[in-house]
Amino acid sequence: MTGNANAVGDLIREWRARRRMSQLDLASETDISQRHLSFLESGRAAPSRDMVIRLADGLDVPLRHRNRMLLAAGFAPHYSERPLADPSLSPALETVKLVLKGHEPFPAFAVDSHWNMVTANDAVGPLIAGVEDPALMEPPVNVLRLCLHPKGLASRIVNLAEWRAHLLARLKRQNEAFADPSLEELEEELRAYPGGVSQGRIVHDEGTAIAHLLQMRVGEDVLSFISTITVFGTALDVTLSELAIESFFPADPETAAILTHMARNRST
Repeated sequence: MTGNANAVGDLIREWRARRRMSQLDLASETDISQRHLSFLESGRAAPSRDMVIRLADGLDVPLRHRNRMLLAAGFAPHYSERPLADPSLSPALETVKLVLKGHEPFPAFAVDSHWNMVTANDAVGPLIAGVEDPALMEPPVNVLRLCLHPKGLASRIVNLAEWRAHLLARLKRQNEAFADPSLEELEEELRAYPGGVSQGRIVHDEGTAIAHLLQMRVGEDVLSFISTITVFGTALDVTLSELAIESFFPADPETAAILTHMARNRST
């Protein structure tokens, strides 16, 4: 084995701090002694490959960062990382498209870890068509930038201040969980966009994460949505593990009727 035991020890300590876990917490979670964990973090002991994976499990480290931990410990990456265009990922992407299609006539799309749109169902098109700045629609389309940019969809969002606060709170939590510099840059960019200040405090937890309302003007109508996010929690490929599906549901019967009517018009 090659590598620097201190390097992986620093990563273990960094992720433990990020998860707000004490050494005792992590030791109990992974069934090792606190003394042994202290030795691993300080570099006085070198972890085995299985130990790195066990600690990563206990810390809920994303697959991309698990590979980095293994490399820091002197081991080869354990999780594959294939580009979306890789033919071996075609079955998984077809499944994603089937899920999106099955959600019609309501909108849904899939994004990567940086909120770039991977694919979307037909109901999304009318909602994002005709934005003022065509550059926002050039691939890869970043859905958060498209949503909050003043020349994107921001002018169509009736409750922009609340929805903006919701998205920024979500992105902040993602940054805290994944430590991705690109996401930090995106958050800084989005916070610089105008959008007003939400009158309410945005709280993200298991009980409220799906309860944020989006009200969007489409033509002469105002559509109201709530959304859910689905992730592939059992994926063993880095790329697939970072995919997420956001599905929008009508928040009132009027929105459902309008979306159903729009779908019928598309089919004819």
